[in-house]
Amino acid sequence: MRIGCPKEIKNHEYRVGLTPESAKELIVQGNEVWIETQAGSGIDATDQQYIEAGAKIVDTPDEIFAECEMVVKVKEPQAGERKKLREGQILYTYLHLAPDAAQTRDLVESGVTAIAYETVTGPRGQLPLLKPMSQVAGRMSVQAGATALEKAHGGRGVLLGGVPGVMPGKVVVIGGGVVGFNAAQMAVGLGADVTILDRDPDVLEKVGTHFEARAATRFSNQANLHDAVCGADLVIGAVLIPGAAAPKLITREMLKDMQKGAVLVDVAIDQGGCFETSKPTTHAEPTYIVDDIVHYCVANMPGAVARTSTYALNNVTLPHALRIARMGWKNAMANDPHLAAGLNVHKGEVTYEAVAQELNYDYRPVAEVLSSKG
Repeated sequence: MRIGCPKEIKNHEYRVGLTPESAKELIVQGNEVWIETQAGSGIDATDQQYIEAGAKIVDTPDEIFAECEMVVKVKEPQAGERKKLREGQILYTYLHLAPDAAQTRDLVESGVTAIAYETVTGPRGQLPLLKPMSQVAGRMSVQAGATALEKAHGGRGVLLGGVPGVMPGKVVVIGGGVVGFNAAQMAVGLGADVTILDRDPDVLEKVGTHFEARAATRFSNQANLHDAVCGADLVIGAVLIPGAAAPKLITREMLKDMQKGAVLVDVAIDQGGCFETSKPTTHAEPTYIVDDIVHYCVANMPGAVARTSTYALNNVTLPHALRIARMGWKNAMANDPHLAAGLNVHKGEVTYEAVAQELNYDYRPVAEVLSSKG
């Protein structure tokens, strides 16, 4: 199979879909790999390293979209890239379609076969291709929130760990999954006063057992959420409904009851955000203020630590890429229902139920696609 990897063009996105090592693995299995020139520059991977791995360097992304059977990326294709996609081509990347009607429409109209990293499942219902980026984003959320809390950035002027004789900052983490767990680890490590909210008793038991007295846990209902958020210096939104838009847990009305200069970090912004006042931002301009509350809503947080993120991502995406290249996407999915869960769009139809429901498309089950001859 001819596999292409273009340079990412999203604002301040430095990751790359294939490392030189990943390209070599694909080439060893008999595939042809095309890499856009400078695609790996954000992780200090040179064109020469890709050439030594056996890849072909091309000058423009147009060549990749026109000639390659599978396109491997990191972030969702931008509007200009979507125009170059075509029927019969495989797109393998993060998509986050539920809150993105324009992207979904373009993918449907292109006829492309779009496989989303974030909905590929694991044997215990986890999301293994999303997990490493959730780990990175969770840890970064505290780092970003601590910076936003500084007075020069509009925050309350609170040091999360405090100092002897001064109370530490209060951090509230909404959601105890991968993002929330990693955020709590970082916040606890800094010496902050940490509270984790979740609706799943098993999750609360797990995080409570892990952190013991170093972090408090509370069941997430409206009363507890309001009480925790209003006393917080930093709130981290870490909720996830696989493939679907994130629920809006903090309303604009609640901002009025929060402390002036408190910070909201919305890690769920890729799925539309879990705060009513959230809107995507970039690493160039990461924050904005609504009702005296600082919002950090960068949609590609892991892109700031591109080298760590890229290698962590390739560790989990490459095995599926190898299988798709060896067997073809349909046979690979027929043999692996977890990979099949990643199919979001195929030949003009939406094949992920949560996306279809959110954006009012007819839903075609993946099982029907796999059993058809087309």
